[in-house]
Amino acid sequence: MIKSEEVIEVLDKIGDKIIEEKDYLTELDRPIGDNDHGINMAKGFTEVKKKLPSLKGQDLGSIFKTVGMTLVSTVGGSSGPLYGTAFMKMGMSLTAKKEMSFAEFLTAFKAGVEGVGQRGRSAAEEKTMLDAMIPALKAMEAACGRGQDAREALKEGAAAALAGAEHTKELIATKGRASYLGERGIGHQDPGATSFTYMIQTAAEQF
Repeated sequence: MIKSEEVIEVLDKIGDKIIEEKDYLTELDRPIGDNDHGINMAKGFTEVKKKLPSLKGQDLGSIFKTVGMTLVSTVGGSSGPLYGTAFMKMGMSLTAKKEMSFAEFLTAFKAGVEGVGQRGRSAAEEKTMLDAMIPALKAMEAACGRGQDAREALKEGAAAALAGAEHTKELIATKGRASYLGERGIGHQDPGATSFTYMIQTAAEQF
């Protein structure tokens, strides 16, 4: 079982990673976005890190909802509402739980991924964060179905997310500012898919 204290630790480490990669994420955003993804995400997770100590002892639903609401209110552009929705949907799935099985985590994560798709009106192969999230979900579900433990499933999810993020270089964006570029966006990796990849890689490393 994964306890709420462990989730807070992982979220804190995710914040560290996003802040550490701020410049690279912004560099990825420069040719196809608003040149601020890393700056905005670092700002949001700086605020998340400030709130985490006050969440000790809270249930998982409250933890994820607080992270989501913090990202919505502090991250500019589309990333705040999209990541915020993902965390809030996960929180709704984990209401009142102080610990979760990996299967419960996957159910919550699936709700988060579906929330991103609904909020952004997007799907796979559109050069968005979903191109990392959906492969990660499928890989973890498959690993779980084979009886692998959380550590191995997260590793496979992280590998699938990385492959998905790199695959966005081959895609033409149909959503957001990147869609204005058409074929000129080919060759550029989506920053949202990359920031999600950092999140799941960090989670996998912590386990």
